[in-house]
Amino acid sequence: MTTKISLEELSKQFLSGDPYNHVVIDNFFDEKTAQEIAAEFPKFDDPNVWTVSYDNPVEKKKACSHWDKFPPKIYSSLFWLCSDGFSHTLSKITGKENIVADYGLNGGGLHIHGNRGKLNIHKDYSVHPKLPLKRNYNLIIYMTPDWDSSWGGGLELWSHNPENDRPKELVKTIENKFNRAVIFDTTQNSWHGLPQELTCPDNVTRNSLAVYYLTEIDQNTEQRKRAYFVPYKDQNNDPSIEQFCIQRSGL
Repeated sequence: MTTKISLEELSKQFLSGDPYNHVVIDNFFDEKTAQEIAAEFPKFDDPNVWTVSYDNPVEKKKACSHWDKFPPKIYSSLFWLCSDGFSHTLSKITGKENIVADYGLNGGGLHIHGNRGKLNIHKDYSVHPKLPLKRNYNLIIYMTPDWDSSWGGGLELWSHNPENDRPKELVKTIENKFNRAVIFDTTQNSWHGLPQELTCPDNVTRNSLAVYYLTEIDQNTEQRKRAYFVPYKDQNNDPSIEQFCIQRSGL
């Protein structure tokens, strides 16, 4: 992490984040590392990398969480992000002790969205499906050089409506900027996504690295083991989409 901002300042920004705790860190990797990761990032149509492909009403993306499929620089960078040293740094930013990375990268690793890619607004899973721990923090790093903001792809942060356990309103959009990292708390009814389809050219993709961090389960931990998606805009009038979201979320 190459930012010149102090951990104390990053912590202040994180704890004052709205609608939930978050911080945006530009120039996260040093320039050489960022460019090497970008150069290594697998192509959208690479059949040997993308082990998961989503193409349904609420998500259109591909993902890979298999360490053996990561190119060298991506491997070493994710390895560092999973290290105890980085988890300690994250503790300084969040104020939370005993943070551990999800070494298995369940749901994390490499993500890629092509033209018309999207991710409906959702809350992430709460309880890890393999470990007796809760998912507490997300780290996402954007790795597409020269992304045009007119193509969309910004991460939307939404407030929470406690009356119906749904997102209430868009509070902030974090632009998809190369080598920008976003860290946010996933336990605060943290609705987020990129629900509007991307309009990037067919030869450009929205690339990102993602690592999730775990802490001990407490009495306030929701028991959800899958992401909770909700319909978006016109989908709200479609009962089949509502039913799909219920099934997809395991509710």
